[in-house]
Amino acid sequence: PDSASPFDPRPGSAGAGDPLFPTLGNGGYDVGHYDLSFDFTPVAYDFTGRIRISATATQDLSSFNLDTDGHTIDSVTVDGAAARWSLSPGSSGQELTVVPVEPLHDHRPFRVEVAYHGNGKDPRSGLTGWRYMSDGGFASAAQASRADTFAPVNDTPSDKATWDFHITAPDGWTAAANGDLTGTRPAGGSRTTWDFRLDSPMATELMGISVDRQTYLSGEGPHGVRLRHLVPEDQVATYRPIVEHTGEQIAWLEHTLGVKYPFSTYGVQIVRDGYGDALENQTLSLFGPNWFKNAATSTTYTNTMVHELTHQWFGDSVTPTDWQQAWLNEGPAVYYAARWADEQGTASLEDKMRTAYRQLATVRRTDGPPGKPTALGGFNIYDGGAVVLYALNQRVGEERFGQIMKSWLLKHRQANADSEDFIDNAVSTAHDASLRPFLESWLYGLDNPPMAGHPDWSTS
Repeated sequence: PDSASPFDPRPGSAGAGDPLFPTLGNGGYDVGHYDLSFDFTPVAYDFTGRIRISATATQDLSSFNLDTDGHTIDSVTVDGAAARWSLSPGSSGQELTVVPVEPLHDHRPFRVEVAYHGNGKDPRSGLTGWRYMSDGGFASAAQASRADTFAPVNDTPSDKATWDFHITAPDGWTAAANGDLTGTRPAGGSRTTWDFRLDSPMATELMGISVDRQTYLSGEGPHGVRLRHLVPEDQVATYRPIVEHTGEQIAWLEHTLGVKYPFSTYGVQIVRDGYGDALENQTLSLFGPNWFKNAATSTTYTNTMVHELTHQWFGDSVTPTDWQQAWLNEGPAVYYAARWADEQGTASLEDKMRTAYRQLATVRRTDGPPGKPTALGGFNIYDGGAVVLYALNQRVGEERFGQIMKSWLLKHRQANADSEDFIDNAVSTAHDASLRPFLESWLYGLDNPPMAGHPDWSTS
């Protein structure tokens, strides 16, 4: 600091200011890289962990916080020196407050290492991100704020970072994580460590780690994208034909969006039980088995696969700055899955949008419009967000719509963006200032605007 700005360290904020989760995440620093070592014992659910965090201070810091929940903290160091630390209740978990030996200067890089242990079934202050398999394994489903049940992190989508994972399990059990599997190595005591690296930045909520009796199925997607899927080891024959649809789905989305798949690898993880939803964990989407129970007689499950795959572009590569921007994730996922179904001849895009348009008219007043939801996970950000995109398409035409969506993905690739960024991009790409009030009314208004091209659609 210069003489005009004396060193005056202050604690970092215990919250990143998310409109829906004000105390989620933390302020005062920016994480560049996480290195997580996680040693898990199946059936017993005991684990030990060590996370190494490379970060940079964004202000003069006397202390800073990490989000954690359900862990016993064993030690904390900052730049190799033991730091003072304390735990206090948070809004959804706990706050780990770290006080380094020497305060940190603004712009200074620093490293934090936290050693901890616990049990996956221990009580948490909030909801858990653990999903328990009947054979004693687990899978992580951390969205929106439960990565902190696996490790101390800065649990906000606005602080993306690259990752290394080192998952250790007994021999006979298979570990998985986001990114590329770089190798395995003996860990002693009939245990193996599986090493993974993710070179593209990822929000904590997209963490996808697991240990189970599962099998890798490998393949190759368009232009050499590495495919690796995980299925229960005793159900390979059932799920191999399902995961083999992935390559054609990537090719369809690349053609439709005009943008290549944004990461080096992709796969689907189908668990045996313990989880019933679907989730876009970065590079490794997670699925419960219920989506595929009619796979022998129907291909509608591919709609859900396309939905989660679309998220790899919208939500994983281009990530919202906060959770009030979640329509930027879910709207495109619903919209492009509906286009897929329409082109496959299994469901009409126009019929789906007409029905959603009518429902959105009511939802706007109860749950907020798509761009300003009052809570996370409602119809307004899913189908409502898709209706916004459909309206934009109807307004500008298919060619210009495609240009807007392509430029959005390229401009904000591997970064964060919000609704105002989306509006700015649409206006600049289309060279049409009238799109600003058009999109503002669709995203923020309490009433449905008229649907372009469909004057017969009721606005109420």
